[in-house]
Amino acid sequence: MFSDNQIFAAPLAGITDRPFRRIMREFSPNAPLVTEMISCHSLVGAHKNCLRNFDNYTDEGNVGAQIFGADVSLMADAARILADAGAKWIDINMGCPVPKVATRAGAGAHLMRDHALAGKIMHAVVRAVDIPVSVKTRLGWDDTHRDWADLVKIAADCGVRFATLHGRTRAQLYVGPANLPVIDDSPIPIIANGDIRSIDDVRRVESVGYAGAMVGRGLLGRPWALAEICSGTVPKNIGDVVLRHLEYAVEYYGAATAVPMFRKHAAWYSAGMPNSSEFRIKVNQITDIDLLKVAIRDFWGII
Repeated sequence: MFSDNQIFAAPLAGITDRPFRRIMREFSPNAPLVTEMISCHSLVGAHKNCLRNFDNYTDEGNVGAQIFGADVSLMADAARILADAGAKWIDINMGCPVPKVATRAGAGAHLMRDHALAGKIMHAVVRAVDIPVSVKTRLGWDDTHRDWADLVKIAADCGVRFATLHGRTRAQLYVGPANLPVIDDSPIPIIANGDIRSIDDVRRVESVGYAGAMVGRGLLGRPWALAEICSGTVPKNIGDVVLRHLEYAVEYYGAATAVPMFRKHAAWYSAGMPNSSEFRIKVNQITDIDLLKVAIRDFWGII
């Protein structure tokens, strides 16, 4: 069975921000966590409307910062900024399937279609920093182009230390089951990603040659998921976790931004519980921080 530093938390846009990572870290002190993907253009330009451009990771433990983009020099500059900010490694996004990234920006999953550009980016980023560099990719662009192994070979030649493989093509987006191939002979370690939610899933990918596992959507409403897989640790009262997460979000974003942003988290935390539908409807109408706290306390029975 993998150790706790081989079970990763995936980068999830709009989810794995600093407040969420802070909650995860309380349950998993040693786990490798990955930031939301960060635009190299936004980071290098220090765009003030994006708070994660200014995160400092020195107090976050084993955190990797993920960048995306198609400009070689900007990707290298972004890696330097994040290394200086305390990231423990840099991850290059080569798998994001959404159109604004993979088609319009020519980044993310698009790099699976342009191995020459992907190689230039990896080469530049590896040489820009003194910390490890990894890549996260998919099986390929579509079923007729499942060339992930070729991209991993290029990554190894560029000095990339490890890769994460999501078991779907770009064409699949997140539809259908993940289908992770057996790893027989890889030049660098490969972390499995896609439909990993339990200890049985982790054991399955370990048995077919993967060097670690990365949990993605299994984290939604379950920031203790990594700890549960590794040691069976779950919170005694979820409501306490929800309130603490909300507190961290308000501290980071301010109440006006945090309250509407937190609604999705409240819904995920409540999933599967009695009267969760009514709770979600109620929460989605709340704009006041104090009323949101009252609703959370009432739902989870916190006095």
